Amino acid sequence: MARRTDAVLNISTSIQLAASMPSGFQPAQTPDPAAPVAYFPYFDRTYLAVAASLNGGNVLTTFVHMLVQWMADLGLEVEESTVYSRMIQAAAQQTDTCLTITPTVLGERHLPDQLASVTRISSSDLSLGHVSRALCRGIVQNLHSMLPFQQLKEWGVERVIGSGSALSRNEVLKQEVQRAFPFPVSFGQDVDAAVGAALVMLHRNLNQKES
Repeated sequence: MARRTDAVLNISTSIQLAASMPSGFQPAQTPDPAAPVAYFPYFDRTYLAVAASLNGGNVLTTFVHMLVQWMADLGLEVEESTVYSRMIQAAAQQTDTCLTITPTVLGERHLPDQLASVTRISSSDLSLGHVSRALCRGIVQNLHSMLPFQQLKEWGVERVIGSGSALSRNEVLKQEVQRAFPFPVSFGQDVDAAVGAALVMLHRNLNQKES
């Protein structure tokens, strides 16, 4: 019986996407600091591929903080929790947008000088819903640029397990994850990156028992 392979996606402050490599894979002897994916020794002489983005839930937090600061400058006081909730509600009602946001406000390890950008701006795409939807989509697409999801499919991944505080509290981010990945995505409860790594090991052991 063929072994079913899962990838683990954790979106909290930052993002980690990890998947075990096919048997026989060997990474380059000298790691490339400009490569967006790193390979770590795993079980049975295999390797774990990890794409780790610096821009995850912290991007949403930065956006909320900016909105709160703008309103304070206008003489209005609003709690960040209220702004976050309204932002997600607005994005949920705006199911699509042409607005494109590259959310790399913190750069990336492999591209430390990269900045964020907003493109395809039109007068019809300036609502809170459009911007929030584009921001959530941009977070996922930035990860996709680091590790194309089709590549996971070629490695034998058949399912993604999603976890992390930013993902668990954001239905729009979940929608964008499901939209982007070419296979089923299941969402666990709010867990941190360490538990996400443990999930990879757990599913590997379960798969061995099913083989």
